[in-house]
Amino acid sequence: MTAGSIRGLFSRTRLPLVLGLTDGLLNALTLAAGSLIGGGGSISYGLAVRVAFVALVTAAFSVFVSDYAERRAQLVRASRELNLTSRGHLAATRLGRLALGRSLLAMAVACLASFVGSVVPLLAGALLPNLSWLVLVLAIGALAVLGAALGRTLSASAWRWCVLMGCGGIAVTWIGVWLHIT
Repeated sequence: MTAGSIRGLFSRTRLPLVLGLTDGLLNALTLAAGSLIGGGGSISYGLAVRVAFVALVTAAFSVFVSDYAERRAQLVRASRELNLTSRGHLAATRLGRLALGRSLLAMAVACLASFVGSVVPLLAGALLPNLSWLVLVLAIGALAVLGAALGRTLSASAWRWCVLMGCGGIAVTWIGVWLHIT
């Protein structure tokens, strides 16, 4: 793969990648915070994988449905603007199959990113049960780093994005403690 093709792939999958990572990290924070802070417990390997699997499944469903619905709506709108006789004609052509393929790619990227975003901090907590708070620090830190990267990518304030994403992680952690899901 050339650098240009990698950039092209990244630009086509930026949304599902960011959505998946954010979703996985927030799932980890929400589901682990109550147990780690409220009860002082630790994360098991089984819980880490189960939470990551839930993150993967929810990302798959939400990303595929929303991405495919948007792509199909664009094809239906284009059919209407071109005054094609049959409603949704473009959606039934090669363009419709291309939309399906791109939505499946978006889903796969979001699934993998969500799984990784969730399992990495949780496995760190399982590996180091005496340092279970590390899960929260890693997840909030990863959100902050993701925010900084987004800020740089979007030619915005990396610092502002970093702080806002970190604060979002802290807020979700507080919600997880309040809900105390274990």
